[in-house]
Amino acid sequence: MDLGLRGKVAIVTGGSDGIGRAAATAMAEEGAKVAIVSRTQADLDIAAAEIRAETGNDDVMGIAADVTDEAQVQSMVDTVVGTWGGLDILVNNAGTSAAGKFEDVTDETWDTDLGIKVYGAIHCSRAALPHMKQRGGGRIINTTTPGGKASAGGSLPTSLSRAAGISLTKAMSKDYAADNILINTICVGVLKSRQHRRRWDAAHAEDSSLTLEKFYENMGGRVPLGRVGEAREAGDVIAFLASERASYITGASINVDGGSSPVV
Repeated sequence: MDLGLRGKVAIVTGGSDGIGRAAATAMAEEGAKVAIVSRTQADLDIAAAEIRAETGNDDVMGIAADVTDEAQVQSMVDTVVGTWGGLDILVNNAGTSAAGKFEDVTDETWDTDLGIKVYGAIHCSRAALPHMKQRGGGRIINTTTPGGKASAGGSLPTSLSRAAGISLTKAMSKDYAADNILINTICVGVLKSRQHRRRWDAAHAEDSSLTLEKFYENMGGRVPLGRVGEAREAGDVIAFLASERASYITGASINVDGGSSPVV
């Protein structure tokens, strides 16, 4: 299926690994021009080179920026627009997982989590919107989690920041529908990622018999589909939402979680 992404210009934050990289790869395969963004240029250089090699698309670049710093975000967007002449797609994917009981969450943890996930999405969207309006439309896809819809105990601050991301998605989708800017969120469950690999590293240090495959198998036992998801399974949904094939979808939250969420 041709997604109609050839020649479109996309920015993917948190793009050097995991879901962001998978989304960037999926869109690059469809012929989009893709800028991946994270804080570490060395990681971006490696990821961008690998995506170019995998997809045969030379229009993939990495730009280091801290999404909590609005000036850096504006400079990053200016670089993309200056290079490729506009902007059509923004994927707000930057974020980490932090979860604890309310009394155990420090102000520093709150500030970090909200800064990356909420203010990061705000800064990037604010910088992107004028360029999308100039193009006569665009797509914004926010990465959140099912925990933003149904918060579990011990899930702060992530469940709160993800709930804010879902709310931001719905409100903005109504604000910018008349501009043909479609805004959706994917609520991702347990997927293979660098964060989980680090958790396995720690567990493996204590129990050398625990393989990565067994680690993921144990995690997948709690998922109705019986396995941990692949980053590409979320990346493909993002690419679809960014495409012309999703032209009547806005304000939607789509669970990509193997059936784990207790709510639709």
